[in-house]
Amino acid sequence: MKAIYELIYKDKNSNARYGKIHTNYGIYETPMFMPVGTLATVKTLTPEELKEIGCGIILANTYHLWLRPGEDIIAKAGGLHKFMNYDGPILTDSGGFQVFSLAKLKDISEEGVKFKSHLDGSELFLTPELSIQIQNKLDSDIAMSFDECPPYPVTYEYMKNSVERTLRWAKRGKDVHTNEKQALFGIVQGGEFEDLRRWSALETVKLDFDGYAIGGTSVGEDKETMYKMIEYSTSYLPEDKVRYLMGVGDPIDIIEAVIRGVDIFDCVLPTRLARHGNALTTYGKMNIKNAQYKEDFKPIDENCDCYTCKHYTRAYIRHLITCDESLGGRLLSIHNIHFLVKLTEDLRSAIKEDKVIEYREKFLKNYQNKE
Repeated sequence: MKAIYELIYKDKNSNARYGKIHTNYGIYETPMFMPVGTLATVKTLTPEELKEIGCGIILANTYHLWLRPGEDIIAKAGGLHKFMNYDGPILTDSGGFQVFSLAKLKDISEEGVKFKSHLDGSELFLTPELSIQIQNKLDSDIAMSFDECPPYPVTYEYMKNSVERTLRWAKRGKDVHTNEKQALFGIVQGGEFEDLRRWSALETVKLDFDGYAIGGTSVGEDKETMYKMIEYSTSYLPEDKVRYLMGVGDPIDIIEAVIRGVDIFDCVLPTRLARHGNALTTYGKMNIKNAQYKEDFKPIDENCDCYTCKHYTRAYIRHLITCDESLGGRLLSIHNIHFLVKLTEDLRSAIKEDKVIEYREKFLKNYQNKE
């Protein structure tokens, strides 16, 4: 079966929603944070550890897997789930974001995008059809439409043309989607322009996708602009389909987006922060490399019950990070992913009690060290 969203409850004081996603690998509650496993692995962690943390859907990257090891090898292995030994749902992005970070504007055409491989500089060409065909072979539970993610800021005229092209690409990709067990999501663009966001959302919904993503945020704009982009998009999306905010993992941004009606999130933030010695905590970000933690034998976050906080101290993890031992990044990755998974669990509870606005205020007071 395809992944199906079930709306169960709406917070009475905001647009926050509690729901469930029904998949071939079980039923998962939303709001939900999804860790990113770019190369069919969430960096340094095993699928078993992700399950223990409480993760549901995880992401894999179409562009990177297309280049290495190739979609045909993954198909021969029996699909992504068997290849990486993950028995939970997997979402694959379209490869579009990586393409546009590598391509020049002049290389984006109606047919697709020409760009150079980040591995060896070879010429590549990705089309909406090819992106979907690769994802069909990867056999993920959720595939994403191929879209253009414009930089910020761009002119109104450029964004209008971009939205039109993304809509045409969405239809082309949907026309070649053949994996009956795989849901296909459309992506709403439009930048900071309210009328273009509305138009993009309404026209994408007409194509009747299984779910909808909000793209083009967290690309350099300020926070208030990002939150407006989200509002301009969710206002025109159907209530019976899942809403996915792409590439956002900052705790405050997750809370603000949930209040505006978003259901699921993904980001490389927790593992990237971990590799550089940073932890997400109840009282804000912590740089464990700071000398003040050299003799600090408390857990990373005394309010956290993750594996790392139960077994290891700040002093030990600081020692690992400063000695460039990979275990340090592993332990911080476990903690950071757990932090965001627990954040969305807490948001689900707050929604069911109509207290999501109160939850935000309490969280901000602690996270920003407000008195």
